[in-house]
Amino acid sequence: MSRDTEKNVKKQKINTMKELSVAIGVSRPTLSRYFQDPDSVRRSTSERIRRELEKIEYVPNFFATRMNRKTTGLIGVIIPYLNDLFFTNLLQAIESAAMEAGFTVIMQCSHSDPQIEARAAETFMSMSMDGALVVPLGNQSDIKTHERLNARLPYVLVDSRPNTMPDVDFVGTDHPRSTRLITEYLCRVGESPILLGMPRVNFNALERERAYIAVMESLGHEPVVIGTDLVEEGWYFESHGEAVLDAAFARGRFTDRSILCVNDRVAIGALRAASRHGLVPGRGASGGLRIAGHDDYPLCPYTTPALTTVAQDVEKIGRAAVSRLVRKMQGKAEGTSPEIELFDGVLKLRESA
Repeated sequence: MSRDTEKNVKKQKINTMKELSVAIGVSRPTLSRYFQDPDSVRRSTSERIRRELEKIEYVPNFFATRMNRKTTGLIGVIIPYLNDLFFTNLLQAIESAAMEAGFTVIMQCSHSDPQIEARAAETFMSMSMDGALVVPLGNQSDIKTHERLNARLPYVLVDSRPNTMPDVDFVGTDHPRSTRLITEYLCRVGESPILLGMPRVNFNALERERAYIAVMESLGHEPVVIGTDLVEEGWYFESHGEAVLDAAFARGRFTDRSILCVNDRVAIGALRAASRHGLVPGRGASGGLRIAGHDDYPLCPYTTPALTTVAQDVEKIGRAAVSRLVRKMQGKAEGTSPEIELFDGVLKLRESA
């Protein structure tokens, strides 16, 4: 039979492990061991199964092959937003590290809703995940659900550490230090910055706001925080930054000030507001309007002007979180106190400040 003819031969479709056992003449326990680990059966048997599988159409049931195993090989991840490239990059780092460690990632999004976050955690417990990585919503998260999750599964917080969860391992950025880095820079190159914050829905934003106030006071400057009130329902990031500064610029306020935005998405909205009023933020020697952010959102180098910011090391955070979780799953975590691993931010000087 020619190769072309072989390709056109319709393969027999097998739906269950029982049917597969009959079709290729290998017992179901042996097939189960093979799908868990081909090296766990004799080499000749493994080769025979592999050859026969090429002749038929069969996809092993992922969960059925793990029913009698001590591990499911699954890590659950909860993130707060799907439309945020920061969390997309974080998820990519987590998934790459998990695959290298031999695990499959199942992702759930909380959509910034504590009830959805709690439901996602309950789903992970019902699926007997080997462990979970959670980017929590902050103090509005359902603490009782997180306590159950922590009791049932190895569990690590990532990116955000609410003060309601002091006893859980955490991997993230040293926000007070990174905020000091960008605040001190802006104080060196011009008039001390004001802070464009956001409504009280983002725990990291609150931590950076507190850090900004502390840095300004330590340097002898008066902290000025704007934009903490909700402008319109659902306006938290770009739309919020644009609305707050659009209103300020329209009244002639802050047009020649340094403006530190609580994160890059708010800063992108601030840049748009400046453009609408014919203002061009920059690093001019004579002062003037400067706009900076925090996070190094992937679009920052491509805004006009390119956004000065502080970069979080998302790759290191994701990998460190998986590493810590795997150690806990393997029973190798040391000590009873929570392990906290913080990474420094890196100043990214671009055109906007």
